[in-house]
Amino acid sequence: MPTLKQRLAAGESVVVCAVGRVLQHNFIQLIGVAGGFDGLWIDMEHVGITNEQLEITTLAARAHGLDTFCRIPPTDYATVTRCYEAGAGGVMAAQIFTAAQAEEFVRWAKFAPRGNRGLNTGGWDARFTTIPAAEFCRKANDEHMVAIQIETLQSLEEVDAIAAIDGVDLLFVGPADLSQALGVTGEFFHEKCLAAIDRVAAACAKHNKPWGAVSFSPQHAEMLVSKGCRLLSPTNDTRLVLAGINAVKQDFARFFK
Repeated sequence: MPTLKQRLAAGESVVVCAVGRVLQHNFIQLIGVAGGFDGLWIDMEHVGITNEQLEITTLAARAHGLDTFCRIPPTDYATVTRCYEAGAGGVMAAQIFTAAQAEEFVRWAKFAPRGNRGLNTGGWDARFTTIPAAEFCRKANDEHMVAIQIETLQSLEEVDAIAAIDGVDLLFVGPADLSQALGVTGEFFHEKCLAAIDRVAAACAKHNKPWGAVSFSPQHAEMLVSKGCRLLSPTNDTRLVLAGINAVKQDFARFFK
């Protein structure tokens, strides 16, 4: 199956779902069976997820043609490689402030000569030692996706330099934290938020990089796409569950007090 990185590089647009709070293999399979989503991003910033949970999640996703990437805090080199070895197709750094910090994250994610990732062929990405080491390193550097979140004032200031980094495949707007940083928490159509999105879009266009974002409403999604967003994240696992509960309550309204 084509990866999210490959599809974005080919100029396609993709829709992804965030998961983390309701991380169970059958739920992941339900998303796959329902269809429509091109991939999942796994929130390891706000949720503590074990390595076994991650392995099972990526396995269930692959079974339904869903690529995955993990959002992680940029605080631990080892977590980056563990995500890849567990089967994730990419990693995304949350709470990035500077281009130098983004460069460090890329180096954690890449083997030599681009980076300093530790070589271990025992995980899924090397098919459990069955891919020769040199070939594995080349494939991993080429195929794995590295995304950087733009959600702080300093990352917004340095967005052009971040987009220019070799090895950064995607910029991802975190509109909630970005609105908070801009002093207009939750006002996603505020002129400050719109100007920030324009700035990200311009940097990505300049350096021929795709960008993505979380969206909170169809109107917000339309605005993002109109400005060039090609990886749209319109919902997460808890929102999906609540939508299902609310749909049942609405359908059977007269039976609920």
